[in-house]
Amino acid sequence: MNAPSPSSSASFSPPSGKRETPALPSRADFPCFLAIPTRWMDNDVYGHVNNVVYYSYFDTVINEYLIREGGLDIHAGEAIGYCVESQCRYLAPLAFPEIIAAGLRVAHLGKSSVRYEIGLFRQGMDAPAAVGEFVHVFVAREDERPTAMPAGIRDCLVRLKR
Repeated sequence: MNAPSPSSSASFSPPSGKRETPALPSRADFPCFLAIPTRWMDNDVYGHVNNVVYYSYFDTVINEYLIREGGLDIHAGEAIGYCVESQCRYLAPLAFPEIIAAGLRVAHLGKSSVRYEIGLFRQGMDAPAAVGEFVHVFVAREDERPTAMPAGIRDCLVRLKR
């Protein structure tokens, strides 16, 4: 197998080794909160909430807000939101039987997409136990093609814009 020549478009540049870490938000940076009780089944064998459960908390705070404040009709609405990207930074463990304060804000609002930022906080704490991002693209239920988000949803998301 031949290595690509220096002028080849298939060259690879190794990472610089340092990755810029964004500043952590505090509780005051989020305009909306939902209390989410942890469940016994959320804990893993190490005694804390398993990493995959954090993503369900993200989904819960986002969709509860869209349903309650934006009129999202999950059963028959013409537009539905698909998660196309998500990520989480774990900063401190959470465990059953805590009640988590899930903070929600909007970092970017497009015509058919939105990028949320979520902070998971222990009760009474200003520093997050986890922070994440979640991107929804709204699609037409009928053909799953991107579509403008409904006005009620857009209006409620504007209120969360940072």
